[in-house]
Amino acid sequence: MLVRIHGQAPIAATVYELEKLRCNLCGDMFTAAAPEGVGEKKYDETAASMIALFRYGSGFPWTRLAGLEESLGIPLPVATQCEIVAEMAVLLQPAFDELVRQAAQGELVHNDDTSMRVLSLDRGDVSPERSGVFTSGLVWIVQERRIALFFTGAKHAGENLAEVLRERSGELPPPIQMCDALSRNVPKLPEPGPEGAPTVVANCNAHGRRHFVKVTPSFPESCRFVLETLGEVYGYDAVARERGMSAQERLQFHQAHSQPVMERLHAWLEAQFAERNVEPNSGLGQAIAYLLKHWEKLTLFLRKAGVPLDNNVVERALKKAILHRKNSLFYKTRNGARMGDLFMTLIHTCELNGVNAFDYLTELQRHAEEVKRKPAEWMPWNYQERLVRAGAAVDSG
Repeated sequence: MLVRIHGQAPIAATVYELEKLRCNLCGDMFTAAAPEGVGEKKYDETAASMIALFRYGSGFPWTRLAGLEESLGIPLPVATQCEIVAEMAVLLQPAFDELVRQAAQGELVHNDDTSMRVLSLDRGDVSPERSGVFTSGLVWIVQERRIALFFTGAKHAGENLAEVLRERSGELPPPIQMCDALSRNVPKLPEPGPEGAPTVVANCNAHGRRHFVKVTPSFPESCRFVLETLGEVYGYDAVARERGMSAQERLQFHQAHSQPVMERLHAWLEAQFAERNVEPNSGLGQAIAYLLKHWEKLTLFLRKAGVPLDNNVVERALKKAILHRKNSLFYKTRNGARMGDLFMTLIHTCELNGVNAFDYLTELQRHAEEVKRKPAEWMPWNYQERLVRAGAAVDSG
């Protein structure tokens, strides 16, 4: 097998010059026919997909993207690119809505948020009791598939999760929710569940671990014990993953190997306060208090099948929004923020499922009417099958 790699511009343009002739008798103009396959659209679907990938998949600001294209001989003003992507977003909206609906039926959800600026919201559209604007990230696990959802606005992660849960079938049990210990991450819905909660909440061990990492220079010995103990548990989790264990097998494996380790850690944590080995208001004391306060939710993975150890999957997903914030600083309008959420959702869901996002966005545009009628057949994990069936139908016809 030989591989040869070459570079090319992200967007290319072909200019066709068509001769025009005028009849001397009647004055009518006659234009030469364009070559076959040129089409009527000035901007091809692939051009729109590439712009969206650069902008929302890789975090390119509009002006930087326009400068790159101009330097490669394809001048494309910022306003034009915005119009292209806005028109594309309308076509892709049914796929986004279907992803939300399917995500709501999942068994596990990770959620968190990060700060974001939306200029139109900053000017007073936020209610007085709200002090910030956020991008919430939700990563759902649905039958081994992963769906990433993004929502930008004044709502917290828990409120956005509550909106998604309204799409959940009433016949399904409450999903497992992995988040940090902030109360704003938990949805407030009067749905059935443990103690009236709509989700079974587990807390992130990585967040608890970070408290000890921060104070390690001041308390090296104590922090080393905690970090090594948690590292042993993560080691067992890695073994379970490498062996491809089912959720129930993983639970039993953790109960056999990780539970004694966590019990030893819990006894040590309580002894630090009982024996007055640590000042409660010190950095180490606060780190210990955090683990003890949230111990039940931190150790839910020892009692319920399918509970992860941490919330890292959504932390990685939120890097999409953080990259946008670092490079572009803000969204100008709420509509622009919604458009960003749509494209980040589609692109990152493709990445999580090993799907070519460029090809997916292109095919959604080319089959927009079919996507609108049957969006469930045009998800990242099954759209190729739909294309194959469509091709077979054309051949048989």
